[in-house]
Amino acid sequence: MRSILIALTLATAHTAPPADVIRPSADPVPLVNADRPLSVTYTYKGEQHTLDDFLTRTKTNGFLVLRGQKIVHERYTGANRTTRFQSWSMAKSFTSAAIGVALKEGHIRSIDDPVTRYVPELRGSGYDGVSIRNLLRMSSGVEWDEAKDVPKMQVAAAKGLPLTPMVTKRGSDWEPGTRFEYNSMNSYVLARVLTEATGTPYHRYVEKKIWRPAGMAGTARIDADGDGNSLGYCCFHATDRDYARFGLLFLRQGKANGKQVVPASWVKASTSPSGVDPRYGLHWWLGGGKDFMAAGFGGQYIYVSPEHDVVIVKSTTSTGAHDQQEVLAAFKAVAAAVSG
Repeated sequence: MRSILIALTLATAHTAPPADVIRPSADPVPLVNADRPLSVTYTYKGEQHTLDDFLTRTKTNGFLVLRGQKIVHERYTGANRTTRFQSWSMAKSFTSAAIGVALKEGHIRSIDDPVTRYVPELRGSGYDGVSIRNLLRMSSGVEWDEAKDVPKMQVAAAKGLPLTPMVTKRGSDWEPGTRFEYNSMNSYVLARVLTEATGTPYHRYVEKKIWRPAGMAGTARIDADGDGNSLGYCCFHATDRDYARFGLLFLRQGKANGKQVVPASWVKASTSPSGVDPRYGLHWWLGGGKDFMAAGFGGQYIYVSPEHDVVIVKSTTSTGAHDQQEVLAAFKAVAAAVSG
């Protein structure tokens, strides 16, 4: 974790990847202010903790809790409701949603298609013949070390270099579909698949099919590489309220403003165990019950609890240390408290 933090800090200290702006909805999903004090305790590893202590320890700058469409708690430290937080890997869940829409529209024939059907330049690489499904469930078999290789990708993107040459040089390490290995390059390839399959740049497709139909109220920025390809694995920059609207979209089985944005069947499939790891769906982390979340490096989360009709967003600007299992324990306690 420390090596990732150092490299990413160096990558973004003086430069930033190219970026595209996506525009808000003309009909934003309304969020009603119903803020109230929130005093929550939870137990983790036999010890009791308070929510306030948890948020301080994890260097949380933005924290928002929705019950339905009511904002029951919202707080910021060193930020405010207009701050556009870096998503890091929460972006992967947006990528998955866009793949689900493209599948419904027929641009993608099947998620069991090989990615090379849509991105033929990957033939001969470790991705040759690997299915879209196995990228979505992080079971591509492509040789990868997340701690060492993600910083290299991010540094290259920050320098304005194309990332596809890095993809074509990757070989195969094990049989796809046989185990789970978290690999951010899988998500970059999925973004390329989306672009090639739909004939529309990733950022524009997300704007047209996800961001605006889901009723987002603000503009957002999506980082790209030197060829103008959106990264897909990270780097949305948006407000906590719009991240909450994305969680609400999935809480409502893919509907926003009364319209089906993401197919309900895709919401169910992507937030259910993938078959290679019970903790992971199709670019969503699972909570062990019906809850699920988008998770990003350093403590970025969009947590969804269908049981309690709750969405929680947690954002940081400094990538604080955190334990995902403790995060789940804290979020479950918050969801139960605000639904009582």
